[in-house]
Amino acid sequence: MEDAVGDWYLCLPVAYEVVAIDAPQESVGLDLGLKTTVATSDGEKLEAAQFHRQIEQKIAQAQRRGHKRQAKRLHRRAARRRKDALHKFSRKIVSQYQTIVVGDISSTQLVKTRMAKAVLDAGWGLLKTQLLYKGQSAGRCVMIVNERNTTRACSNCGALTGPTGLGMLDVRAWVCGECGGTHDRDVNAAKNIRLAARCSPSVYGNESSPSTAPPSQAFRLREAEISSVKAAA
Repeated sequence: MEDAVGDWYLCLPVAYEVVAIDAPQESVGLDLGLKTTVATSDGEKLEAAQFHRQIEQKIAQAQRRGHKRQAKRLHRRAARRRKDALHKFSRKIVSQYQTIVVGDISSTQLVKTRMAKAVLDAGWGLLKTQLLYKGQSAGRCVMIVNERNTTRACSNCGALTGPTGLGMLDVRAWVCGECGGTHDRDVNAAKNIRLAARCSPSVYGNESSPSTAPPSQAFRLREAEISSVKAAA
C-alpha cells in the first residue's frame, strides 16, 4: 500500500481470539467539541492539540517553495499525531467503561462553515470509528445519541437555563437559574449525553434509529454461557 507521500507499507491480516473483559465502570458520556476535543461525564478532558494548526505555516512555506513532497510529509505528521492521540484516548475509554455514549455532532456539516479547519483537526469522525470497532471487539455497547439541548440543559434538574447561540460560545461555565447548580459547559453536556442513552440513539447525523452499536459475538457468547450456567444451577 502506498501513501500520499509515496512511501510503501505492507499490511498483513492476523487472526486472533477476542476475549471480552468486563469494564470497571458502567457508563460514560462523551461531548465532542473544538476548544476541548472530548469531555467526559466524569470530568476528564482531551484538550484540542491543533496538530495541523501548529505546522500550518511550515506547510505554506513548503508549498510556496514548490516542495510538494515536504508539504505532504508535514500533512502526514499532523495526521499521525492526531491519530495517535485519539487511539490512546479511545483505548482508555473502552478499557474503563462498559457503555459508551457519544453525541451525534456532524463533522460533515461543520466542515462547510468557517470552523472547517478546527473541525478537521479535531478528528471527531476518526474518534467515533475507533470507539465503535474497539468497543465491539471488547464487548462494549457504543451508542451515538441525539445531543440536542445537551449544552443548555442542567444535568441536575433538566431546566434549559444554559448558554445558547453563537454569541455564548465563549461561556465555558455557568450557573443554573433554577437549582443553582454550577456547571462546566462541556462536562455538563457530556452528563446529559450519557442520560440521553435511555432514549432512541442516533446512528448518523440527527437521524434517529432504534438500534445501537452491538457488542461483539464473543461478548454475546459469554453472556449465553453465563445464562446456561445459571439455568443449570
